Amino acid sequence: MSTASEDQPRPANVIKAWEDFVEEQVYPVPDARAKSDYRNYEKPARDTVREFYRQNHRHQTYDFVRQKRDEFLRLDRRQMSIFEALDFLNTLIDDSDPDIDLDQLQHLLQTAESIRKDGHEDWFVLTGLIHDLGKVLCLYGEPQWAVVGDTFPVGCHFSDRIVFSEFFTDNPDHADPKLSQQLGVYEKNCGLRQVLMSWGHDEYLYHVMQDHLPEPALYMIRYHSFYAWHRECEYDWLCDDHDRAMLPWVRKFNPYDLYSKSPEPPDWNKLRPYYADLLGKYLPEKLAF
Repeated sequence: MSTASEDQPRPANVIKAWEDFVEEQVYPVPDARAKSDYRNYEKPARDTVREFYRQNHRHQTYDFVRQKRDEFLRLDRRQMSIFEALDFLNTLIDDSDPDIDLDQLQHLLQTAESIRKDGHEDWFVLTGLIHDLGKVLCLYGEPQWAVVGDTFPVGCHFSDRIVFSEFFTDNPDHADPKLSQQLGVYEKNCGLRQVLMSWGHDEYLYHVMQDHLPEPALYMIRYHSFYAWHRECEYDWLCDDHDRAMLPWVRKFNPYDLYSKSPEPPDWNKLRPYYADLLGKYLPEKLAF
């Protein structure tokens, strides 16, 4: 894993801070907070979270996304099994930070086990286990703001329903006569498959998995951080009927991603044989990352 400089927060710290921020302040457990606290991300967001969003919204431009797609979507970094990818991702944890009490594997296991407990399809369970594996981008030296965070379309207007949308004023696309329009470079109702999303773990993993999983699973992976769409009902003008048909699946997945923390972490050693069989059903032994 690349080592952060002494004056920069470690990747695991920022990822955990962002995840806690989304769960606790932007989209808290339904009915667990007063309505006045809902989306109250000024009270107070950690400095690391504000700085994360500032960097993300400044640098995620249309050109930047095209550059990153060219750089990473050849999928020629390494060949890994899912178990190897899980082990690789787990090196993100920082044992010296007392605020990080769950490693990346435990979050994925808790998500998957919550889905399994509710009796959903086995591919849905598998999606819970792997949905964040794209965070291995951090281990390739990518900055945190280009790996995690809310995702959003680039090449068109930035919605004011995106968290900390005021930081988009520093994004060069914000002042571009074409890219700042509602549709920008796109046609009305062209479909999200024609739209470039901000670069991060969601888009990366979608391309790793696109030939192997059912369509609803691919939408869950690709758009689970697109909160402006599945929670704020924005960007319908870019969607086609297929996107609208898939939206309920993304919404069904979201609570498991946010609210599946358990006081008793799942036992990976006991669960591994079950997941080994499940992986073997849907995925090849090695995948290109």
